[in-house]
Amino acid sequence: MLLSLKWLREFVPYTGTAEELGDKLTMLGLELDELRRPYKDLESLVVGYVSECGRHPDADKLSVCKVNVGSEVLDIVCGAPNVAKGQYVVVAPVGATLPGGLTIKKAKLRGQPSNGMICSERELGLSDDHSGIMVLQDLVEGPFTPGAKAIEAMGLDTEVLDISITPNRPDCLSVLGLAREVAAAYSLPLTLPKLDKTGIKTDSKALEGLKLEVQNGDISPLYELRAIEGVKTAKSPAWLRWRLNACDQRSISNIVDVTNYVMLELGQPLHSFDFSKIRGGTVRVALAQEGEKLLTLDGQERILTGRDITIRDAERAIALGGVMGGENTEIDGESTSVMLEGAIFNTSSIRHTAKRLNLPSDASYRFERGVDQGLTAFALERAALLIAKLGQGRMSAGTLAQELRPIAPREITLRKSRAETLIGVTLKTDFCSKTLSSLGFKVEETGLQDGKTAWAVTPPSYRMDIEREADVIEELARVYGVDRVPEKLYPVARAMSKASPVLPKHKFFARVKRWAAGLGLNEAINYSFVGHKDLDFLGAPKEGRVSIANPLSAELDVLRSVLAPGLLNTLRNNLAHGASGLRMFEVASAFTLDASGVSDTGIREEGRLGLMVYGERYSASWPHKPEDMDYLDLKGFVEHFVSWLDLGKAEFKTAENAPDWLKPAVDVFAGKHHIGCLGRVKPSMADAYHAKKDVWLAEIMLDKLYELSLGVKPGFSPLPVYPPVRRDITVIAPMGLESGVIASAIRAAKADHLQDVQMVDLYEPENAKERNLTYRLTFRHADRTLQDHEVDKVRDKVAKYLVDKLQVRI
Repeated sequence: MLLSLKWLREFVPYTGTAEELGDKLTMLGLELDELRRPYKDLESLVVGYVSECGRHPDADKLSVCKVNVGSEVLDIVCGAPNVAKGQYVVVAPVGATLPGGLTIKKAKLRGQPSNGMICSERELGLSDDHSGIMVLQDLVEGPFTPGAKAIEAMGLDTEVLDISITPNRPDCLSVLGLAREVAAAYSLPLTLPKLDKTGIKTDSKALEGLKLEVQNGDISPLYELRAIEGVKTAKSPAWLRWRLNACDQRSISNIVDVTNYVMLELGQPLHSFDFSKIRGGTVRVALAQEGEKLLTLDGQERILTGRDITIRDAERAIALGGVMGGENTEIDGESTSVMLEGAIFNTSSIRHTAKRLNLPSDASYRFERGVDQGLTAFALERAALLIAKLGQGRMSAGTLAQELRPIAPREITLRKSRAETLIGVTLKTDFCSKTLSSLGFKVEETGLQDGKTAWAVTPPSYRMDIEREADVIEELARVYGVDRVPEKLYPVARAMSKASPVLPKHKFFARVKRWAAGLGLNEAINYSFVGHKDLDFLGAPKEGRVSIANPLSAELDVLRSVLAPGLLNTLRNNLAHGASGLRMFEVASAFTLDASGVSDTGIREEGRLGLMVYGERYSASWPHKPEDMDYLDLKGFVEHFVSWLDLGKAEFKTAENAPDWLKPAVDVFAGKHHIGCLGRVKPSMADAYHAKKDVWLAEIMLDKLYELSLGVKPGFSPLPVYPPVRRDITVIAPMGLESGVIASAIRAAKADHLQDVQMVDLYEPENAKERNLTYRLTFRHADRTLQDHEVDKVRDKVAKYLVDKLQVRI
């Protein structure tokens, strides 16, 4: 929000500096982002008085002027057709630099000396008008003093504070809203703009034959219209154009500029229609018809949906309510009658329409956050008076309005003891009541509650963010000064009997993150929402998806049902920044519709662990050889994870129902429990994410592992005393026989003293139907050292078992 200090002082008599005000507002929760000086390039310009003006002896289109600038009289050659004796003008003396970068130097024009420049509005950066010089007495009230600073004589807004307004404070999206804060902070009186009807005719009958219909109070709680007839559409006066320019608003015409001015001043967006273009004597506020089209003021044809609020006449849509007007009722140079709209619209509908159509506007920005319904009538009257004054028109005596949902005051009980507990300081009773009253709250003492002072507090209509006692206490805290609250660490005592015997799920997830980081994996944190097109591209099931009713964008319109889209987008972003190898993990939730009815929300949320490896296994430096990560790297991470949870050894089997984006893929088991899937992302899909090498991805179900981990009971095994004895065994097996099946069969042989089985080598002859798998068997006795002949005997027993069980050769 851009706040002109000069404009603010029309509401409150603040006498401090802009810097001091910025510091104060920041401590009130309204942070100063920047202090702008929009007209700083004009600070070296002065007021000049044209005491003499004559034709240039050698040029018909040039004039030779003598201009009094206070300390001296300058000879200036001017080419403007409207320069004349007796004018007060803006002069750029020698050495001054204009906004366009032009530095004024001494010069001779056709033999005549010129020691400065008399400026037009375009040369001052105030508008595109360069038809002639700017004559001050035609634009602003005097008196004028030659040599005085031009920016002061013109009454420009020289200091503008850029205030960052949080989403919960839409009341501060106006000069009035910020003036309320300043008045309360400095105990200053607040003055609203006067509604002066002096000299303005109010005899227009234009509204008498107009019919107003509002579909329901859900889409528009309040809708008001005012008419102004006999208007002359023209260029706005200088003070209005220059003020809008200081606040980054482009001047369009006197009628449109007034609606923008009042929006910045009071926070109420308004819209002006050309009354003569309204058909059928009817104005309706209703939802659009599905597929209906509307040409908006920016020249774009918009296709509407049944969620869009429209303003309509008897035949068609004429505006997108709260977002943008329609071209079919636009104010133009021929407009002489104005229908002025002041309204309150459904916030979520406005936000949905503006986001879906990518059509942000100052009006929608305010409507989607909330506009003060109690100020709408005042703002409409203020704008109508200004339009009638600037356009020399006639106002309607009253308004045509429907308020289907009046403001419902909210009374909140505030306990002084509760405020002191939350803030952590002792508060004076007078401070509480006076602070809230200064902020516009209605405060009535209700006596004692639980033996302590209490008040019945009613927030003003513009404080829509105040809903409960804690919100009121926050107001006291920010005015008291959060920086004044002493730092104190309070002791927290908790009996061991109340300690949870079970590790909470969120702590389990935190442990998983620490495990992954400890292995050197980098964490990815992605949005919980993705696009339907992302899931469709991967072939994820359509059943059970949770679509977002009001998405941030069309690309993020569904809650993720799997982690793969987010991890693959992370891959693409890292590759775009030159990464050659990635080891990523993500601990997050996946969402699906809950048909069982167990969830109160109808949505099932499941914790997942996503793992992804890609590219170089080591950094490209000695002594590491250039190798790429593969299935074994990812499999090793999963094995380590299951072992770290004390759930035994992870087992892997060829996936029967693998996700569409993984091929080949294997299912992961912890004991008999299926806990996830891992595999290679199909190259055709990986290519869409700019991957030039294999991408290996795993998705593990953390909720199931959490439940399994709760059943793990810690125990103790004594450290081994006697040395192990190892024997290798090579199995010649068909290509289709999985290594995990062979390892399981070795364990199933129930060999005496067998402690561990590991596959240590693999040989696959080219074009052969068999392959050689070598397993290392580790034997150990708890009470003595094993003899070689004992181990060889057991090894032979295992070999015979494999031949009989799996039909392999040893």
